[in-house]
Amino acid sequence: MDKILRRPVDRRDVCRGGLLALAGTLPGCGLLPEVGQAVELYTLTPKTSYGESVEDVDWQLIVELPNAPTSLDTPRIALQRSPFTLEYYANVAWTDNAPVMVQTLIIESFESTRSITSVGREGVGLRPDYVLKTDLREFEAIYEEGSPNPIIWVRINAKVVKMPERRIVSSATFERREAAAGTKLPEIISAFDDALGHVLKKVVVFTLNTPTA
Repeated sequence: MDKILRRPVDRRDVCRGGLLALAGTLPGCGLLPEVGQAVELYTLTPKTSYGESVEDVDWQLIVELPNAPTSLDTPRIALQRSPFTLEYYANVAWTDNAPVMVQTLIIESFESTRSITSVGREGVGLRPDYVLKTDLREFEAIYEEGSPNPIIWVRINAKVVKMPERRIVSSATFERREAAAGTKLPEIISAFDDALGHVLKKVVVFTLNTPTA
């Protein structure tokens, strides 16, 4: 079993920092690495295949930074073994805070469709016709009792906002649970990639197929 950091928290109101968190109870568990200790970094991939499921649009889109609970607004890779605690794998991290990484992957997923005039984050000089607001509500590995292999849970709420009226024209929530093939970190990260990829495709198709009323 890969090392994890156990840190009991209220998932919606967690205190940031927490270097003095408790060690996990599974074999091989440990605290966060000390300053200077090597941390293995992981990233995920954008969605690149859509078939004929997306519409070509002639408008510009801003993708805002996803909102997320403080417990997920971190580069740490989260896991959960009970409904009341959130924990983190030790000695590994995402390449950026999870919401920032997801925002980048959403933008790249839109770009890969070649179906939209322009898409980007705030501050890049776009005059958007629409803004995509998202909430990253679940982004963790869940260890269910009796199973050593976690299930990755990704859940994102998306709202398409028409500019300049700032009127919500469409809203939906998309989620995916993907079982990891094993207990090793590469297998778990692969399941994260599959789960997020499924949700990214849903978000992109939903946005591009939103009526431009």
